[in-house]
Amino acid sequence: MIELILWILGAWFVSLFAGPAIYAAMGLAGFAFLLLAGIPAIVLPQKVAMAANSFPLLAAPLFILMGNIMNSAGITHRIFDFASALVGWMRGGLAQANIVGSVIFAGMSGSAVADAAGLGTVEIEAMKKEGYDAETAGAITAASATIGPIIPPSLPMIVYGVAAETSIGALFIAGVIPGLLMAGALMVMVRHLAIARGFPQEPFPGLRVLWRAFRRAFWALMAPLVLFGGLLSGVFTPTEAAAVAVVYALALGLFVYRDFSVRDLPKLILDTVETTGVVMALVMTASLLGYCISVSRLPQEFGGWLTGLTQNPLVYLLIVNVLLLVVGCFMEALAAMLVLIPILVPVAAKLGIDPVHFGLVFVLNLMIGTITPPVGVVLYVTAKVANVPFERMAHAVLPYLVPLLAVLVLITVWPAVTTFLPSVLLGR
Repeated sequence: MIELILWILGAWFVSLFAGPAIYAAMGLAGFAFLLLAGIPAIVLPQKVAMAANSFPLLAAPLFILMGNIMNSAGITHRIFDFASALVGWMRGGLAQANIVGSVIFAGMSGSAVADAAGLGTVEIEAMKKEGYDAETAGAITAASATIGPIIPPSLPMIVYGVAAETSIGALFIAGVIPGLLMAGALMVMVRHLAIARGFPQEPFPGLRVLWRAFRRAFWALMAPLVLFGGLLSGVFTPTEAAAVAVVYALALGLFVYRDFSVRDLPKLILDTVETTGVVMALVMTASLLGYCISVSRLPQEFGGWLTGLTQNPLVYLLIVNVLLLVVGCFMEALAAMLVLIPILVPVAAKLGIDPVHFGLVFVLNLMIGTITPPVGVVLYVTAKVANVPFERMAHAVLPYLVPLLAVLVLITVWPAVTTFLPSVLLGR
């Protein structure tokens, strides 16, 4: 069966270059294995239905809806204005504000694409007006957008937690320090490039302007605190936090800022349903393919081969990093996650690697993949928003991969970066 699944996976991977829907290709690959392996076809609807019947996955459409509401309610402008007033006086001011804005927005949306398409539109336009070239504005926006799925809440963390049977709350909390480190590393890189390339710099606007920007953005800034505080205090679960987030976003848009109308809701709900449909199709077909991979005993054989190659957890993590960085260049992050979790997670558990630590390493690798060609979805989004050819955008983002890879190396070799907060706050 191992030879059969390898042939099928190989054919599936090659077929991706023809441009089919990834979930359709995964579903056909799973069906082909069941058919050729003589497994009853009734397994197909059972596995697909079981994957969809997951309480934690209820958070996915709710967080997607919240991100859509935030983008439509004028909240992104308030966040960026506050970030500009806060750090716009630094070397490379608006570039620094771009990163700080992404950190704040990450605590609301949990999606790199939402950050790049929503907040990124505001950031790139402002940076162009300030004198930044379109490639630089787009590249910084793309790099900072990768922070979104690391700082809670995070859609990839939810999917990973469900697929790997790991605490989503612990994954959320574990992402705080790495996310802030990513922001800090990017800001150091921006400062270096600002000096070398002469990025524009503005004087400090004054405490009055900073206070005014803070007041305008205050309720938006409270959203991450409400969500994080509720999770830590046990008032609600990660799934329930998603519902709270939607209600909070609606209240801001309809009653506080009043930049949002009830008439806008149907379109936002339709957009959310469309995005959720794609995510759920990926989850369900990947569950079927994951079952096929498990039945073929590929994870066991691969794990045996790897543990025979090395018993050192750090060496295994380095191998996983290289594998995921390469895979991230060719596959969409959620699809790669759902296919590789059944193969890589059991080996990590056998080597005694903390599941939360492994989850952060896993997700960060694939988020870096979203800004690497040829299938970097965030890169495509920012290239479109900045109106820059994809090839030029891919070249422009290269310097900003360095700080992100540095943080990846740090959390790989020093697990405490990811496990400290969960151990203190959750007693794990």
